[in-house]
Amino acid sequence: MEKTKATKTSRVKGKSTGTEAKIKAAYIEYLLNHGKQPNSIYKFCFDLKLKEEDFYNHFGSFESIEKHIWKGFMDQVTSSLTADKTFDDFSAREKILAFYFTLAEVLKSNRSFALLQLMGHRKPEFVPIFLKEFKVAFEIFVSSILSDGKSKGEVAARPYLDKRYPQLFWVHLGFLLLYWKDDESPGFEQTDAFIEKSVNLAFDLIGKGAFDSAIDFVKFLYQSKVK
Repeated sequence: MEKTKATKTSRVKGKSTGTEAKIKAAYIEYLLNHGKQPNSIYKFCFDLKLKEEDFYNHFGSFESIEKHIWKGFMDQVTSSLTADKTFDDFSAREKILAFYFTLAEVLKSNRSFALLQLMGHRKPEFVPIFLKEFKVAFEIFVSSILSDGKSKGEVAARPYLDKRYPQLFWVHLGFLLLYWKDDESPGFEQTDAFIEKSVNLAFDLIGKGAFDSAIDFVKFLYQSKVK
């Protein structure tokens, strides 16, 4: 599958207005300029000429801002994909590819912030606080795609194992973020190649194929022995 088919979806910017957007923009700017969180919410609001109560009307802490920003990236990607009428016609494999390519574009537009956040993130299986809500939304989105793919025979139904597919794709996304973080290739072309090759491999494994044939053969041998 060519990347062009998976990236035909339009880029839709997440909409956020007023005080909430002002707080998020100021927080990102502070992080990028200082490399750390502000010393206190009071000082942050004072410098922003904002009442502290206005901050708490939108966020409970600096950590909640970070979670909101990353969840916003997820919402931006899914809104962009679902707004494209052709997306529903994609196979499960193509939908996942489209998701990753679109996410890569969104993160590229926010690379300095994302790199700062991912700086201490080295284990794909570990979920930083700022990615908690992102992870929930990601697994719901992927579960829906895989469920549809299963009904169409694109994803093999494997008792017990197939329920873990969304979690496995989350670990896969963790590896992708770590790879993208260190990618210095022009236009992040190496990340694009990583996405395409790893997603194709993943679907080769979760699709009905050699793995299932091997399981069927082992079952046959076991049942033959029992008889």
